[in-house]
Amino acid sequence: MADDKIILKAEDLDGYLTAEDLSDLKKLDDMYKDTMKYMDPLNKDKVIECFDNLGHEMQDICAKHPGIQVYSFVTEEGAHAEASHVISKLRDIKTDHQEFMYYSQRAYEMLFRMAYTDKPTNKKGHIFVQTPVNFPVQNYAVHKIPDVDSQVNNSVMCVMLRGALLPSMIMSKEIQEYSNDYITPFALFKISRNDSKKENDMEYVLDLKKSFFNLEQLDGKDLIFADPMNATGGSLVTVVKYLQSQGVRPKSIKFFNTISTLKGSIRVTRALENCTCYTLWVDPVMNEKAYIMPGLGDAGDRLNGCDTKEAPRNIMQLIADYGHNISALYRSQLFEIEKTVLG
Repeated sequence: MADDKIILKAEDLDGYLTAEDLSDLKKLDDMYKDTMKYMDPLNKDKVIECFDNLGHEMQDICAKHPGIQVYSFVTEEGAHAEASHVISKLRDIKTDHQEFMYYSQRAYEMLFRMAYTDKPTNKKGHIFVQTPVNFPVQNYAVHKIPDVDSQVNNSVMCVMLRGALLPSMIMSKEIQEYSNDYITPFALFKISRNDSKKENDMEYVLDLKKSFFNLEQLDGKDLIFADPMNATGGSLVTVVKYLQSQGVRPKSIKFFNTISTLKGSIRVTRALENCTCYTLWVDPVMNEKAYIMPGLGDAGDRLNGCDTKEAPRNIMQLIADYGHNISALYRSQLFEIEKTVLG
């Protein structure tokens, strides 16, 4: 470990898994290998049957892990079609950059509702607004919303750059909209996988020189991480374990993913105390390169475009590339990020 680089290895992650976890994951791996036999050449009926069986198996496994909350497993059945539609658009190779951003926003709005607003124990708050109608008198309207202030007003948005930047801004905006205008502080972590490694010997590298955070601001807080994909769980565990080594004791950790492997979710909830994974969709396995299967490709590139190795964009360039519409929509969040980066 260099002074400015924190590295976590795959074998450290697997040390958190129990014998039952390994058995469950092995069963899923075997089932998915059987499924792939019908993909080339494609036999749609058999693939549908196999995915139905995988879905039931994953639901049974998740029932043993209360820290893993999968949208299609825990919400009412009427909401499942929306999740299937959003995920299908995000998976589709024909979905372009703008559509991918749109459906990513849909995904995180759904995840926010699942975690914060759809709880039956929520109290109700009120939004009192002045409307443009002023004849015969100035008009006002009242709308009831869930009262989430007590759930969010201790939160810090922790961004695992770079694919996680826009999802984190979306989550922070949702918190602002549903709370008493609370704008989350931000912490930015430059974390990456060593792409020369495979899933079984992967390394996760936290670059402290290119990260921006205040340890005192994080201690005792409810830490929120929003990463579009959770394949191995290694990036989150690397960041949180480093923070803990520096004396940070989070009150809670919430991890929001558009899509996650079951292995990644289990690793995270085993490794980190008081951590809950909220995911719109769970996929059964990874390939040996640690890519989710069937997956949706590189979510960071599909959200932000590709960087060149010779001239990778810094955080401010990345924000600028989002354009005027995104910048205007997330103005408060961008201001907080600029304060974090620029001091």
